[in-house]
Amino acid sequence: MMNKTALVITPHPDDETLGCGGTLLVLKNKGYQINWLIITDVFEEFGFSKEKVLSRNNEIEKVSKRYGFDKVIRVGIPTSRVDEISKGELVGKISSAFNEIKPNIIFVPFYNDVHTDHKAIAEATISCTKWFRYPYVEKVLYYETLSETDFNIDSTASRFNPKVYIDISQYLDEKLSIMKIYESEMDEFPFPRSEKAIRSLAYLRGAQCGAKAAEAFELLRANIRFEE
Repeated sequence: MMNKTALVITPHPDDETLGCGGTLLVLKNKGYQINWLIITDVFEEFGFSKEKVLSRNNEIEKVSKRYGFDKVIRVGIPTSRVDEISKGELVGKISSAFNEIKPNIIFVPFYNDVHTDHKAIAEATISCTKWFRYPYVEKVLYYETLSETDFNIDSTASRFNPKVYIDISQYLDEKLSIMKIYESEMDEFPFPRSEKAIRSLAYLRGAQCGAKAAEAFELLRANIRFEE
């Protein structure tokens, strides 16, 4: 089998683990190249302490090693300021990463997440999945992010409606272990980003597909080509 390449696009570090950490571990174990595109970052000139900047860099390095990412690209847009740059510029940055990595499978945040960074990045990514410009893209999947996907209170917005499930039973403990690297993002239940909440969602998605634990995705696009 030809080597396949996956890319997870994250507005912020920790989205990759919350949304598809178990799936990334499954793919790595299956021989896929896995890559990480981080859109935002923290900077002292935008109000973050030197300690926070160093901590974030350390977290990214540790998480990258745990997953065994083949490539990590940091775009460097200040966090919570994605909506301040033009869509064209954001599309250009994502497109550049696509052409460098040439991913077959793309994981992107759900387009109706409550966080504006997630919305903008999902919309820009869609512009980078046209088959005639990015023929290597085979599947595009939206992932769910606790406290972002489920916190949209707009009654008119489309809700996350998964149809694709990945069995992560063997990797749930490792996913939780990696998530704990982001110490400032975790807290005790009923905080959404707690070990109990993350496990509960995995068990719920598992029950929906007949697995002990799973991650769920909404399918945006799948281009299926059968070999001659």
